[in-house]
Amino acid sequence: MPLESRRIAAFLLTHPDDNAWKRALIDDNILQKKAPATAIRQASLIRKRLNTLHADGLEMVAQREQEVVIQLLLVAAVKHSQLLADFIKDVYIEHQRRMDLALSPGDWDGFFSECSHRDSSIIKWSASTQAKIFQVILRILTEAKYLESTRNMKLTPQSLHPDVRRYLSGHGDAALIELLERA
Repeated sequence: MPLESRRIAAFLLTHPDDNAWKRALIDDNILQKKAPATAIRQASLIRKRLNTLHADGLEMVAQREQEVVIQLLLVAAVKHSQLLADFIKDVYIEHQRRMDLALSPGDWDGFFSECSHRDSSIIKWSASTQAKIFQVILRILTEAKYLESTRNMKLTPQSLHPDVRRYLSGHGDAALIELLERA
């Protein structure tokens, strides 16, 4: 949700209180959603992700060109979701290493099985929840241009933009640089 994330990042830079937050989402409809519940739900997710970035990262999301924005949104998503970070590390990078240039639905099944050994609570997730999480991961990787499309799931590895690399380095995120550069 790059456009929505840009709007939320710009608004977060104003340091809104709870009333201003609700007013912006419901009365001002900054996300331009038909239903207030949709705006609140999406804004909450975006805010949680963006809260993993420092103020200069928020400024970059709000103001920079699309490539930088998309890469910083991937950074925020990876910082927000250990499951996404593990998927990139355990599945995406492993596919690259083996020169296997496309993911498959079976990769998710194997990955999910491994995750359930580490955390038995995820076994309780319904099949629809598991499928939705895989769909979201594929969408994130496609929007970040790490996959060609959600249908063919061909790997299209990216290099970090120098400004994104500089941002991560300046905030001590060397491990994240390595993860995203290896992917």
